[in-house]
Amino acid sequence: MINIVFHGQNASNYLDTFREALQHPATITRLPDTLENPADIAAFANAEVIVGNHFNKHLPRPARLGLFQSCATGIDRIDLAALPRSVAVCNCYGHGEAMAEFVMAAMLSKRVPLADADAKLRQGVWRYRSGDLDALHGEVCQTTLGLLGYGHIAQAIAERAKPFSMRVLAANRSEVAVSACVDAWHGLDDLDDFYRKCDFIVVSLPLTDRTQGMVDARAFSLMRPQAVIINVGRGPVIEEQALYDALLRKAIGGAVIDTWYRYPAHASDTGRPASLPFEKLDNVLMTPHMSAWTDGTIRRRGQAMAANVDAYCEGRPLAHEVRPSASQG
Repeated sequence: MINIVFHGQNASNYLDTFREALQHPATITRLPDTLENPADIAAFANAEVIVGNHFNKHLPRPARLGLFQSCATGIDRIDLAALPRSVAVCNCYGHGEAMAEFVMAAMLSKRVPLADADAKLRQGVWRYRSGDLDALHGEVCQTTLGLLGYGHIAQAIAERAKPFSMRVLAANRSEVAVSACVDAWHGLDDLDDFYRKCDFIVVSLPLTDRTQGMVDARAFSLMRPQAVIINVGRGPVIEEQALYDALLRKAIGGAVIDTWYRYPAHASDTGRPASLPFEKLDNVLMTPHMSAWTDGTIRRRGQAMAANVDAYCEGRPLAHEVRPSASQG
């Protein structure tokens, strides 16, 4: 019987699915983000597996820990140096499908104005009625989609964009082969031509020293006037002032922003997601970091984490190891 701890509210969201999928006998304890109760502290310290998305030197040292299973892809809140080298650290995915659907919905909403047509018809206005050339709406068919970053998320988007007859350009640090899903590759060192060609630009890059502010004022100056930028990666990859200015001047066609510059400390808190008043602009669709948060993501991640814990218990290779244990080399 292995001791497993689910640490924090975020991890707890996956607990029911995880419990259903886990094959190995286990004692599973759900713990809050802040450990104050002596029983909670003891449970954390005695865990053989921790499922969570944060760890630092201020938390109790888990003396028996063998696997730290992140419940997300990003591990920026996990201080690897604070974990014993004997601990294997893994992350998980399962969100690409949801984020790809979000991006497809965002692009389609910019070409097929269902919400506006509904709102107007409720007022008796037949704004987009067929037969009127002034009422034509657009298509995503034959438009060019630029994927800034070509990891799991972008690959899932490309797979869905191609059946809509979109041209797909991949901008990535390493070369991306031309395939059924990708029409051309651009390196990250020279994006001028990439920006000039795209009708939609989807940012899915992680935030690093190199990518911070990568999409800047110069990038917006190269974009097509009808271009729509969609950010599902990390907010600061797009320079905040440059984005706001481009939208304010209507230098581009619009934006759909799901990842932001400021986040509330707690889920129940409120607050603007940026220092600039994006909410006053009429050409930006603002969403609260929701693109990956679906029932499907919960199911896929819960099942994947359970499979990884089963593999750990049986001494089999682990999936998505960020850092193997010292015993593995």
